[in-house]
Amino acid sequence: MRLFHTMLRVGDLQRFIDLYTRILGHESAASKREYRIQIQHARLRRLRPGKREQCARTDLQLGTDKYDLGTAYGHIALEVDDAADACERIRQASGKVTREAGPVKGSTTVIAFVEDPDGYKVELIEKHS
Repeated sequence: MRLFHTMLRVGDLQRFIDLYTRILGHESAASKREYRIQIQHARLRRLRPGKREQCARTDLQLGTDKYDLGTAYGHIALEVDDAADACERIRQASGKVTREAGPVKGSTTVIAFVEDPDGYKVELIEKHS
């Protein structure tokens, strides 16, 4: 069993698509099933990691239904090649970095935290070489 996707309700779908595709390297899913879903729910989009990410391809589904920002959400974690570089690209795109890239206390794993356009937390975990 694997995690299939994480669904987020978002305020501005295009801003999220830009963040996850242009800046973080995801691609739009375009299967026949996904096309039918997009016709039925015009404001729903599924994104998946880029082609070079062959293992653990967990999708991110974005929808624009009405919602209240709740307290149960923690964060999405994304593996990146270089956490500091990803933070800089997000900052240059007017994004918000809430924890600069650096090692986790007591570990060599480098992480960072950023906020997406609606203020949800996204953890960036640097890929081990």
